This record gives sequence, structure tokens and C-alpha cells, in this order.
Amino acid sequence: MATQEANKTKDHDTIKNWVEERDGRPAVVKDTEELLRIDFQEKDDQLEEIEWDQFFEIFDSNNIEFLYQEEKKDGEKSTFCKFVSAN
Repeated sequence: MATQEANKTKDHDTIKNWVEERDGRPAVVKDTEELLRIDFQEKDDQLEEIEWDQFFEIFDSNNIEFLYQEEKKDGEKSTFCKFVSAN
């Protein structure tokens, strides 16, 4: 059964596993050092790949959550994700 609803988490293992299962990489927007992204495509000149330790340091210090979707409507793995403020 496809689960189209979005989930939120702050759990590092959940985030890392979700991203790696989809061949994604942790990144920041170049010249910002703080705007987190997950890069799922070929290397993007506007993104700078970072290590997971640095990613989670930024993630935790900005008090944000990871919003993500497991599957698309058709049942395929989804790459939908974004960072939202943790309230």
C-alpha cells in the first residue's frame, strides 16, 4: 500500500537511511554554509556536498525537522523532502 503522506523527523539515522536509500547526498547551497539540501541528481554547481557530521550539526543548531515522503502515489520511492521549522 502506497503511503503518500509526509512524515517529520529529527532522528539522524532515519534521515541518513532515507537519503542513502534514494542515492542522495547531504549538501549546502554554496556560499551559505547553512542552507541544507539533499542532492539527488548529478553534481549541481550551486550545491556543495558535505559530510553527514557537518549536515547534522547545521540541522540540530537550526532547530529544524526533516519532512519526507516514503512513496509516490504510484508506489515508487519518493524523493520529496524539505526542511521545516520545529515548533
